[in-house]
Formats: sequence, structure tokens, C-alpha cells
Amino acid sequence: MIVVTGATGTIGRALIKELGGVTRAVVRRAEQGEELGCEYVVGDLEQPETIALAPGDRLFLNSALWPGFVRAHRAVIDRAAAAGVAQVMTVSVRGVTSSSLLGFGMHGQVDEHLKASGVPWSILAPVGFMQNLAGDVDEEGRIFGSYGTGRVGYIDARDIAAVAAALLTRPVGADATYELTGPVAPTHDEIAAELTRALGRTVRYVDLSVEEAAVHLEKRGMPGEAARDLALLMSQIGDGRWGSTTTTVADILGRQPRSLREFLG
Repeated sequence: MIVVTGATGTIGRALIKELGGVTRAVVRRAEQGEELGCEYVVGDLEQPETIALAPGDRLFLNSALWPGFVRAHRAVIDRAAAAGVAQVMTVSVRGVTSSSLLGFGMHGQVDEHLKASGVPWSILAPVGFMQNLAGDVDEEGRIFGSYGTGRVGYIDARDIAAVAAALLTRPVGADATYELTGPVAPTHDEIAAELTRALGRTVRYVDLSVEEAAVHLEKRGMPGEAARDLALLMSQIGDGRWGSTTTTVADILGRQPRSLREFLG
């Protein structure tokens, strides 16, 4: 059985659709399971004993970030190891380590724990999601950031789900990290141009220094330290580390990942 946590999230819903009837979703409320239309159990990552696992299961472990993310995910991995699952697959972020900033560091800590767990593992390591781009546009048609002219190979979350489904329905392979990107890596000025075309109104990218971006984020209600870290993180993303694209999606699926233009329609 393929057990899917985070089943009501962006990737989770797409994965459930890809897998059809060979999955069991873990949901926090029964009505969520009914909505998904697949086999489900009610469970909570903060209570690992509620995550029903059996020998030979394959666990897709994913969720949104929250303060208890690392502790909960580590505990569920330990439970999976004790249950004798065949594989644990997680969704991380490309290039992160345990010392990375903010949620990137959380993912890095979970990655390290999974690799040391003794359980066969696969880590999906995408860059940013195309699904989040339109939400970054403010009421005046601006996207603020400190990315500079750096390129980012944003990916459609549905392609991440498709890769997960393909890997989870094949025989368990060697432990591996799969770096996932879209087909090209545009600058944020180029992203703004694509959003302008798709939304039918002018969108422009406003590049800020790290200090300016931190002030902007604080004005929007983010605590000072977190605002500084996020501004710095954006500048790190724009330094070229996400500028290259990979062929991983095409290698696994036999097709190219969706482009930003295809995604926006």
C-alpha cells in the first residue's frame, strides 16, 4: 500500500489523482478523506502512532511547514522504520542542508534523519512551485524580491506529483535524491512578463537589496528576524544555485515538465 500524508495539499491532491486506487490518504478529518474519494485514515503527524503503517508499505511523507515540522517528521520516519516499510519518500528543496535558513533548514534536518534511518529512501528536491507565483503579485501588479537577475527553474507541482507516482509504483530503487526543475529557468523580470500576458494586466518585478526587502517584509507583518532571513534567502536563491535545470522529470516520465507558459495557459 502507498500511504500518502499531506494528501490535501497541492502535491498530495495531484499525487492521489495520479495513483488512483492504490493509495491510502492520511487526513486530519474524515470529511477531507471523503472529499478525496480514496481510501483514507484519520491521523496526525504530531501523533505518529496515528499514522497507520504496515510491513512493505511505501510512505509518501510531506506536509506544510510549522514549528513542530522537524520533530514530527523525524518521529514518523522512526515509526516507519519500526514498522518495516519498504520505502519512505519525502519532498525537500533542492540543495538544502540542515544549516539552511528558515524552512529550508527544516527540510535539511529531516533529510539527514531519513538518510540515517536505515529505511530505503527517495528525496524529491524541487525548486519553487509555479503555483505560488501569481500569489506574489500585489494589488498594484508588483512582485517584490531580492533575487536580482538570478534565474530560477520553477516547476509545476503536478509534475512533482507525477514523478512521485512513477517512482512509487515501480520496484523500490536505490536510495536517491531527485532534483526537479521546470524546462527553463527564467529571471523574475521574465516571470513578470509571462504573468502580464496570462493575467491581462501589467505585472512588474521590483528588485530590492536584502536590507530593503527585509524592511518591506516587516511592513507586511513579518517579524524582524524572519524578514531578514527570508530576504537573505531570496538573494541566495538568486545567486545562481537554482539557475540550472535538470532532465530528471523527462528522464522519469518520458515527457518534458510543463513550462511556465503552459502552466499559466
